[in-house]
Amino acid sequence: MTEYDLRNLLEPQQRKELVRKVQVYNAAIQMVKMKLDIWNDEFKLTSTHNPIHHVESRIKTPDSIGAKLRRANVPLTLEMVEEHVLDLAGVRVVCRYIDDVYHIAKLIEQSDMEIIRTRDYIKNPKPNGYRSYHVVLRVPVQLSRSNPSVPVEVQIRTIAMDTWASLEHEILYKVNDEERELKMAYLKECAEELATIDLKMQALFRNGTAMGSAMQGPPFSAREYDGELLLSR
Repeated sequence: MTEYDLRNLLEPQQRKELVRKVQVYNAAIQMVKMKLDIWNDEFKLTSTHNPIHHVESRIKTPDSIGAKLRRANVPLTLEMVEEHVLDLAGVRVVCRYIDDVYHIAKLIEQSDMEIIRTRDYIKNPKPNGYRSYHVVLRVPVQLSRSNPSVPVEVQIRTIAMDTWASLEHEILYKVNDEERELKMAYLKECAEELATIDLKMQALFRNGTAMGSAMQGPPFSAREYDGELLLSR
């Protein structure tokens, strides 16, 4: 995000301040990624299974910031950005299995990073089918003249969840209302199917070839996952 990007978002006198603030958000992202990189390296050396598939990061776009403030019905000011946009800085951890998501979430929640809030959209999916585990952290950044703290949202999800979220945005981009309603219904169906696949992949990984006939019978429900009884129906 640059000052040019912010031209239509904030008043001129606030743009430079937010650009400076973005530097702090970027630094906070690097702090979170450094901790994840340390765990990633440790898993590679000490474990036969690495729960981290890959890590991405981003600063929220001006359009997304503006849309979020408008939904909250608040003015487009720097103060409102800081108060309402807790996901301005984001880190995404993509994992192979659902167990891995909860493993990484537990590591983050037990670390020295301050937790602002958590949201489990795996056990409680959003109405559109979105699934992920969100942790918002308050990350201190040591600058040469100050030590500000800013929020960073960490989204932890499986490869399947990440695929759905990435394609959902593209599929619904600039579609009319009638088409949107139809596509959203199909997308929710796809989310349910992918969630079932996630459960089956997790079961295969946990149990290997010993599963035998356990995979026969009615399809799994994505909401049955509780971290332990994955094969329950």
